[in-house]
Amino acid sequence: MDILNLMPPLLEGLEVTLRIMAGAALLAIPIAVLAGLGRMSSHLWVRGLATGYVELFRGTSALVQLFWFFYVLPMFGVKLPAMLVGIVVLAANSGAYGAEVVRGAIQAVVRGQREAAVALNMTPAQTMRRIILPQAIPAMLPPTGNLLIELLKNTALVSLITITDLTFRGQLLRGETLRTTEIFLVILGMYFAVALVITGGIRLLERRFRIR
Repeated sequence: MDILNLMPPLLEGLEVTLRIMAGAALLAIPIAVLAGLGRMSSHLWVRGLATGYVELFRGTSALVQLFWFFYVLPMFGVKLPAMLVGIVVLAANSGAYGAEVVRGAIQAVVRGQREAAVALNMTPAQTMRRIILPQAIPAMLPPTGNLLIELLKNTALVSLITITDLTFRGQLLRGETLRTTEIFLVILGMYFAVALVITGGIRLLERRFRIR
């Protein structure tokens, strides 16, 4: 089988991979922001919930989390589609790491900025929105790029819960054609190309925030 004949099924798998990654990223960003802010909350119960979530998802394997949601929850009467499980679990996993990025960037803003906002009679919400976040976001961008690339690589795990992503398509083709080298070389190139796009997008955002 010519390598060009391998491309259509691999591109179909890449489409599934990108859908999962996009869905997980869109969900992970608000999760990371809420959990990061929650870890700095003055309310003990909010801080406790946020900390519990972060430590649970950071301290356990993403693969085990996928298996638990896909295979264990149905035993308790909760059966979710494989695609939804993949997106939610990967988002929750990335969001836990992202929460620490958010928390670290916010805490890195000079304390005098907060004191100046208090002197101007700004509310905590105004201070966060107008003073803290505009300075913290540029610091969040490089580690966010790393997390997005890590999320891309973690999408390969969803092949183990019956989702025909890029990795799963490659495995199927390898079994049919026995052309392991060519197939996985193409897959490697596809993952690398997407990672380069992510890196380029983050660098564009960094330049834009530096100009501002």
